[in-house]
Amino acid sequence: MSATIFLAGATGAIGRKLVPMLIEAGFTVHGTTRKPERADSLRAAGATPVVVDVFDAKALGVALQRAKPDIVLHQLTDLPFGLDPALMEEGRVRNARIREVGTRNLVDAAVAAGAKRMISQSIAWAYQTGMGPITEETPLQESATAVRTLESLSLVTSGIAGTVLRNGLLYGPGTGCDAPNGAITLHVDDAARAVLLAVQTSAIGVFNIVDDGGLVSNAKAKSILGWHPLKRGGE
Repeated sequence: MSATIFLAGATGAIGRKLVPMLIEAGFTVHGTTRKPERADSLRAAGATPVVVDVFDAKALGVALQRAKPDIVLHQLTDLPFGLDPALMEEGRVRNARIREVGTRNLVDAAVAAGAKRMISQSIAWAYQTGMGPITEETPLQESATAVRTLESLSLVTSGIAGTVLRNGLLYGPGTGCDAPNGAITLHVDDAARAVLLAVQTSAIGVFNIVDDGGLVSNAKAKSILGWHPLKRGGE
């Protein structure tokens, strides 16, 4: 495929895995980072680096206008490495701002630049529990306001075909967690592969991207995206 992709969060845990996958699949990739020193690594991976802060709406708009992407990928987060408990309180506040203000800025810039699709990273542990099997139709917790905002902006913005990937808690290289730790988990490589498949299949809507055997069903992603978590040593 020859579509142009604007990857917001290209140097994050998933973004670093995703860039070479997209390049190998034939996409033109513009990848963002807030840190100029990371631009060379993006360039080396085959992407065009874009140094921009998602909270700078004007600069973000200019960047999207230059890239003219067909598809915008939202992989922005701001949590402490390894989800360090000592730093999580502040991290949650920063991450909520990205989900609310950052997503709004990114969506507005995408629409203005003429993008037609948006695929956003969400989470699979914000569901209400005690309601039977957990699927994409299970309601989210009332307290998950920032998650709701991110998902709503991604899915219902006029002119944008939206996809939301609700990931399990990440583990694997670059995440700060070497092995699954919790009931709803996901290897970072599988997370990146899910984004690629969502791009390639043009699937819209909400998909749970989680390891097998947990509390949350991944049957929809398997059926529609053709995605499945890979078996690894020791599993």
